[in-house]
Amino acid sequence: MYRRIHIMGASGAGTTTLGKALAARLPHVQLDSDDYYWEQKYSIKSDVAARLSRLEMDLKRNEPWILSGALCGWGDPLRDTFDLVIFLWIPEEIRLERLRVREYERYGDEGLPGGDKYEDVESFIDWAAQYDTGGMEIRSRMLHEEWMAGLSGDLLRLEGDLTVEERVEAVLQYLSRSR
Repeated sequence: MYRRIHIMGASGAGTTTLGKALAARLPHVQLDSDDYYWEQKYSIKSDVAARLSRLEMDLKRNEPWILSGALCGWGDPLRDTFDLVIFLWIPEEIRLERLRVREYERYGDEGLPGGDKYEDVESFIDWAAQYDTGGMEIRSRMLHEEWMAGLSGDLLRLEGDLTVEERVEAVLQYLSRSR
């Protein structure tokens, strides 16, 4: 059984959602990289050494676990920790629409034109829109592909506009075949 699962992909691809759904069906604890990356959610980043130390401590304490979210770069020392990495990809237009909905749920009208958070939301969406075409300097598919090429564990790719349940079933089938 895979005891150390990492789910990664672009912002809005559904890594956290899949992590929570799998944790509801498996004996794994779900952890999310955003909880370590941010000192103050989405505004102040935590110190790299401190976030890595906290994450490593929680991973040791909670096995088996599922870690969702991105950690390329700051989390590179953990790359060999994962026995299964699940990579999620969905078409950009669907992903960006999900992000706009999520940002509206987070900020309401403040994220719309004229609101105090509008510029922040637009900057975030512009950054997220670069995932499929960006280079190694940003969180991009190119960066993720390079990072995954160096994995020592198994890799499962789930690409396309799949529902959460379709993704869960694909992972569960993969896990049952790999026993």
